[in-house]
Amino acid sequence: MPVRMRARHRDEAHRAATPLELFFDLCFVVAVAQAGRQLAHALTEGHWGHGVSGYLMLFFAVWWAWMNFSWFSSAYDTDDPLYRVVTLVQMAGVLILAAGVPRAFVRSDFTVVWFGFLVMRLAMVAQWLRAALGSAGAERRTALCYALGVTVCQVGWLGLLVLPRADVPWVFLVVALLELAVPVLAERARQTTWHPHHIAERYGLFTIIVLGETVAAATLAVQAALDEHEELSSLLPIAAGGLLVVFCAYWIYFAVPIHLHLRSNRQAFVWGYGHYLVFASAAAVGAGIEIAVAQAFGKTRLSTAAAAAACVTVPAALFMFTVWLIHSRHQKRGPAQQLVLPVSSVLVLVCTFAGRWAVLAAGLVASATVAVGVTLTARQGTALAE
Repeated sequence: MPVRMRARHRDEAHRAATPLELFFDLCFVVAVAQAGRQLAHALTEGHWGHGVSGYLMLFFAVWWAWMNFSWFSSAYDTDDPLYRVVTLVQMAGVLILAAGVPRAFVRSDFTVVWFGFLVMRLAMVAQWLRAALGSAGAERRTALCYALGVTVCQVGWLGLLVLPRADVPWVFLVVALLELAVPVLAERARQTTWHPHHIAERYGLFTIIVLGETVAAATLAVQAALDEHEELSSLLPIAAGGLLVVFCAYWIYFAVPIHLHLRSNRQAFVWGYGHYLVFASAAAVGAGIEIAVAQAFGKTRLSTAAAAAACVTVPAALFMFTVWLIHSRHQKRGPAQQLVLPVSSVLVLVCTFAGRWAVLAAGLVASATVAVGVTLTARQGTALAE
C-alpha cells in the first residue's frame, strides 16, 4: 500500500540522491544529446539564428522537466511503489520528448515534444495532488497551487501546435515566463522543505551528466574524422583543447561547496534558475567541438576558423562566467579570487581569433584559470592558519 506523502525534514541527516533519481537523470542524457546534435548540425550548415534559438527552446524543455522533478523529490520523495511508478512514467515522457527533438528542430513540429512534455507534466500534477492529500493548511495550498500552475502552463504550450510558426518564439517566451513564475507564486503560501545538501548534490550530478555527454559527442566527432582522414595534425589541437575545457569545467564547478549558501527560496531561485545557462553552455561545448572538427576538414559551411572556434569559446566563456555569477562567487574572498573567472571568461573569448589553435588556446586558458584558483585558495588557507 502507498504511504501517506508527507514533507521530508529540511535538516534530515545524510540525505543523498537515490538510485531512482540517478536513473531519472540518465534518461535525460538522451534528450541532452539530441539537442546538442541538432545544434551542431544547424551551426555547421551556417544557420545561426535557427540553431541557437531552437537549441535554447528545446533545452529549456529538457531542463525545466528535470527541475520540476528534482525540487519536488527533494521535498516529498517517499520512494514507495506508487512514487516509483509515477516517476517511471515521467521518465517515459522524457524519452518521448527526446524522440521529438529532431522534428521540432528541423520542421518546427512540436507535436511529439509537446506530448512527451504532457506525459511528464501529468505525472508531476499527480505527485503534487498526492502531496496535497497528505497535507493541510498552507502546505496543501502550496501543493494545489503547483498542480494548478503546471496544468495551466501545459495548456499554454498548446500554442506551439496551433499558432503559426512565426509566433513560436513569442509563445515560448510567454509560457516559459509563466513556468518560471509558478514556483515563485506557489511558495508564497509556504516554502517547500527542499533539502539544501540534496539539491546541491542533484545539480552537481546533472552537471556531470551534461559534461559526460559533451565528452561523448566530442569523442564521436574526433573518431569519425580519424576514420575518414587519418590525419592527426589538425585534430590534436582541437581534441586536446576540448578535453582541457571539459576537465576544467568540472574542476571549476566543484571547486566550492554551495549547499551552505542555499538557505532561502530567494537564494535558491536565483541559483537554480541560473543553472539553465550553466547546463546549456556546458552541453553546447560538445556541439562546438564537433563543429570545430568539421571545419578543420572542410565539412562545414562556416567560412572562417574563427566562426567555428566561437562555437567552443562562446559557450565555454558563458559557462565560466555564469558559474562565477551564481555559484562560486559566494565562496570567494578578496578581489583576486573574485576576478579569476570573469577575467578568464574574457580571455577565452579572445582565443576565438587564434585560428586553428583557438580551441587549444581556450583549453590552456581554462587550465591556467584552475591553477590560479588553486594557488589563491591555498594561500588563503595558509594565511588563515597563521
